[in-house]
Amino acid sequence: MFVDRVEIFVKGGDGGRGCLSFRREKYEPRGGPDGGDGGHGGNVILRADPQADHLAPLVNRKFWKAQNGGHGGPANCTGKNGRDLIIRVPPGTIVYDRERGHVIRDLAQPGEEVVVGKGGRGGRGNRFFASPTNRTPRETEPGQKGEERWLILELKVIADAGLVGLPNAGKSTLLSRLSQAQPEIADYPFTTKHPNLGIVRLGHDASFVLADLPGLIEGAHQGVGLGHEFLRHVERTRVIVHLVEPFPADGSDPVDNYRTVRRELELHGHGLPEKPELIALSKCELTGSSEVRQRLERTLGREVVAVSAVTGQGLAYLVGNVARLLQSASAETGPTRSGEPSWSR
Repeated sequence: MFVDRVEIFVKGGDGGRGCLSFRREKYEPRGGPDGGDGGHGGNVILRADPQADHLAPLVNRKFWKAQNGGHGGPANCTGKNGRDLIIRVPPGTIVYDRERGHVIRDLAQPGEEVVVGKGGRGGRGNRFFASPTNRTPRETEPGQKGEERWLILELKVIADAGLVGLPNAGKSTLLSRLSQAQPEIADYPFTTKHPNLGIVRLGHDASFVLADLPGLIEGAHQGVGLGHEFLRHVERTRVIVHLVEPFPADGSDPVDNYRTVRRELELHGHGLPEKPELIALSKCELTGSSEVRQRLERTLGREVVAVSAVTGQGLAYLVGNVARLLQSASAETGPTRSGEPSWSR
């Protein structure tokens, strides 16, 4: 089950209370206060783990609480600090505060982490309150409560290039041909329900991540057909490969279909219209597809690459163009926060 949005409640551990105690030993009738401080509560930490690929492990557990701190003890014994609770999420997870609506952190890179529920400080024991004028203090402090809040975790798949297009344009089949990914494919019309990722190899020393993004339909920017669920994944890609089917089963026009998807990307915004885009005509092994490609080029005034996942035609040319666009994008935007280009050499 692929899950890319969950709501969870997090709470840091409560601090332990301070101890009220006086030293009582033989021949020491006035040993003074020796109550120890309480331990600090543990933190709730979100950490981007490259081994995680979706948020499904968090679906069945809504409440996450770190360990409380131990109470202080006599003989100046400090309570044990509570253990931190680490929640592992996929890289690309954006953490929102549900009540305030602001972004707490974008965990884009593997290993990044953020404290979302700070543990409470332990209370001070009565030894802290001793003074020359107050030699037998009976004051102590309770531990502070841990920070608590509701969070929204939203995953935006991180990929260098993304395949977009209407349902049944052949995106999943193309991804399976270019990479080792095994998306669901069938000989009847259906649409992918969640993104699939694959690594496209460029020889022995380079590769890039390609995502098969679920088919968009008209009105996707308004949430039609889970539009927002799909479009947010496109925001992470650096290059868009727009796949157009030459002979749609519903008899629609390929040019109109391209414009429909393109319009949804533009209406969604978030930088999608400015991303480099390659247009590819799928299923070019079909008779008459060459005329459709030529008409697309004349109408759009741009190159349209003819590709076939069945025969392999145009795949090497398409991959080479994607790699060149990624290299140009890396040169313009600079390295990512990890210091490496977005596509690996």
